[in-house]
Amino acid sequence: MKLGIPREQQEGERRVAATPETVKQLSMLGLEILIESGAGTESGYSDHEYLQAGAEVVPYLNTGELDILTHVRPLEPVSAKALKRGAVTVGLASPSSELATVQALADAGVTSFALELVPRISRAQSMDALSSQALVAGYRCVLEAAIRLPRFFPLYMTAAGTVPPARVLVLGAGVAGLQAIGTAKRLGARVSANDIRPASADEVASMGGTFIKLDLETAEASGGYARELSADRGALQRELLAPHIAQADVLITTAAVPGRRAPLLVSRQMVQGMRPGSVVVDLAAESGGNVEGSVPGEDILVPTADGQGHVTVVGLKDAPSAMASDASRLYAKNVANLLALMTRDGTVAPDFDDEVVAGSCLTHDGAVRHLPTAEALAALTPPAAESRPQQEGAI
Repeated sequence: MKLGIPREQQEGERRVAATPETVKQLSMLGLEILIESGAGTESGYSDHEYLQAGAEVVPYLNTGELDILTHVRPLEPVSAKALKRGAVTVGLASPSSELATVQALADAGVTSFALELVPRISRAQSMDALSSQALVAGYRCVLEAAIRLPRFFPLYMTAAGTVPPARVLVLGAGVAGLQAIGTAKRLGARVSANDIRPASADEVASMGGTFIKLDLETAEASGGYARELSADRGALQRELLAPHIAQADVLITTAAVPGRRAPLLVSRQMVQGMRPGSVVVDLAAESGGNVEGSVPGEDILVPTADGQGHVTVVGLKDAPSAMASDASRLYAKNVANLLALMTRDGTVAPDFDDEVVAGSCLTHDGAVRHLPTAEALAALTPPAAESRPQQEGAI
């Protein structure tokens, strides 16, 4: 079976869905690997390295001839329609926001696997791309904050006096949040964090952070994810967080609800209450933003309430792509491990009795298998017009 790895087309995307290491792994499964020339260049992997690993480097990838297509960013509808019936795709799909592509995949008879849907169970950890990419993003957002903060992160005791450590507050203690806590702590900052899931308190402490407990209802959904708070509880959360945010030099927000717009945790007024020179990094900017007014890919200067300076609000955009080499290394391994689970004797043959395979499958044999996505598509489809018999002689 022919497996293709394209050069990602979305502007700014530098990751690649396979590395020379995973090409060797996939070749050992009996698959024939074709990679588009230059696909790994931005990630630091040359065409020569792929050739040495056993791949065939082609100037143009004809996706219509492929049995398997791996990718990073969600496919465009036109790309989905170009695939042959029965082809298999593995990659990020953003099913809740890319409904046109999902429909195109189903219509084309493509069996597609969305890495966002991989079940959060122990045996699927090696295929969990959301976690691997969140790890990269959590690390990167602290570096972005440190670059912009006009002071040191660590404590310094010098002959000229003592420089106190920066105070970092992290909202959301998932994979990205925990990595942000650990990175800020390694840089010497004094770190505190909050999450609406009670189980996260011990995880925050294990990374060296101080957990801030608020008098709020817990909000933990299945799989360890957070669920969205009601409107009044959300307002109370912001009220309780305000004094903690005002004391922080750096605020990092990482809260997300899968398949939904990111919850608003920080209002503009709360940002204005921070000290001049403070930095806010919104890791959820691309999914609606945790911080009011954040813009993906831009730095926004918000005047402080006292009019003496400003706070820099950073809307991170595609943070993992900024660290393309290691982000690709982790992502490619997630892809290869999922394919290895489905491959026998050189043939990718998904076993839908396997909960990992069934859970991550988005479309198969002309149908949308992921129920929430199927329901979202059904809601967009207008009901068929009723067929009414015409009266004799009617025009």
